[in-house]
Amino acid sequence: MTTASTKYLGKLRCSNVHLQSGTEILTDAPTDNQGMGSAYSPTDLCALSLTTCIITTMAIYAQGKEFQILNIEAETTKHMASDPRRIARIESHIRIELNPEADDRAREGLKRIVPLCPVSRSLHPDVIKDVTVTFI
Repeated sequence: MTTASTKYLGKLRCSNVHLQSGTEILTDAPTDNQGMGSAYSPTDLCALSLTTCIITTMAIYAQGKEFQILNIEAETTKHMASDPRRIARIESHIRIELNPEADDRAREGLKRIVPLCPVSRSLHPDVIKDVTVTFI
């Protein structure tokens, strides 16, 4: 089944519709590559996908182990390289607040997810994945 439909809008911008939900995401070329930077670039979405995949997989893990995540917040920074132009490094700083009853085993289980989420496993090995997990 097709996941998304994309239409080029001109001026280095695309409309991307998730077919199951109807959600639209616009993409635009970044300002350092001839774009307006008025929306996520495709490489921004790739970097963000790493962070959101880790968080989602952590939430699935917590549900399965029956402990509660009270809050997760994160920042994602993408570092580009040239010749060829590509993502060189993705920094993801994830802060997690767990239910006070969560033990060290729960924390360690969440940390083990970082290199195991589907996006992390899908990225080229040359992409440096600099992920920090902090429990607050």
